[in-house]
Amino acid sequence: MTARARSDRSTATREAILDAAERLYAEHGVYAVSNRAIAEAAGQGNNAVVGYHFGTRTDLVEALVHRHAEPIDRLREAMLEHLPVEPGVRDWVAALVLPTAQHLEELGRPTWFARFAAQLMTDPALREIMVRESLTSPALSALLSGLNACLPALPDDVAAERADICRLLLVHHFAERERALADGFPTPRASWTDAATGLVDAIVGIWTAPVTTGTGAHLDPKEHT
Repeated sequence: MTARARSDRSTATREAILDAAERLYAEHGVYAVSNRAIAEAAGQGNNAVVGYHFGTRTDLVEALVHRHAEPIDRLREAMLEHLPVEPGVRDWVAALVLPTAQHLEELGRPTWFARFAAQLMTDPALREIMVRESLTSPALSALLSGLNACLPALPDDVAAERADICRLLLVHHFAERERALADGFPTPRASWTDAATGLVDAIVGIWTAPVTTGTGAHLDPKEHT
């Protein structure tokens, strides 16, 4: 076997492992899936092949994250280049949301990345992998700076609360849509792009909503019956 053939075979094996791991992680959870199960799903008879190509479970998860982060970042960079001269909140939010939706659309069906990413963001240890990947993206840093600069003035606690809400929507809205598609259930929107448009509407509404003050949150529910 030539060096080129060995390299091509190794690349194909790595891709098969990544495909299998992403699917199994999305469907069962990262810690519920063994390297042996991944190797079998990838069509590999050697149970040590996952460790040989990727090292630890963390290394494999990092490879999966990076696999999707690169194309999403390219789409994000393209959106930033076409922003209007004076972008508003909706322009910045769209540039944040749409690249992931476009990437999922381009992957075709079925996809597993949205559910896989949602699992990472809810695990304290694995979440750091997603955070580190985000910190290496100049486009994402520029986007968030632009968005923060044009948001309405909000009290610090309210801004932090709304950032948490938006982060949850960004991660779990697409994961729920992906799960529904995988299970054959109807979805509110016909395409990933349409789903992104609805998510942009919701996030813009969250950031621009008025701030309620007073003691309304402590009212006795019986007063409203």
